Amino acid sequence: QVQLVESGGGLVQSGGSLRLSCAASGGTFRSYVMGWFRQAPGKEREFVTAITWSGGTYYADSVKGRFTISRDNTKNTVYLQMNSLKPEDTAVYLCASKGFRGISYIYWGQGTQVTVSS
Repeated sequence: QVQLVESGGGLVQSGGSLRLSCAASGGTFRSYVMGWFRQAPGKEREFVTAITWSGGTYYADSVKGRFTISRDNTKNTVYLQMNSLKPEDTAVYLCASKGFRGISYIYWGQGTQVTVSS
């Protein structure tokens, strides 16, 4: 079974930075596409960013220019560097991976809380 475990969340002031990590484990599974999503209380889950095996990236307009996704394939780990954080970035951040066929996100981590105060 594939498992994804996020870490690095916490409480920061507006304008601060955090770096999230997502470690994948289980069998020999390797994901072509890894992504980050977030969900604030009472709101729908929102796409944040994604990265392909070769390093191609996609960003939601709300985080473009502030967040950077990266991955280390030798460690089966994906990272999310978050700079210039705003209170509206407060949410549970979830790491996700597309399945073997790369059609949709089917593996999800438990989430890590990010809280930005003003």
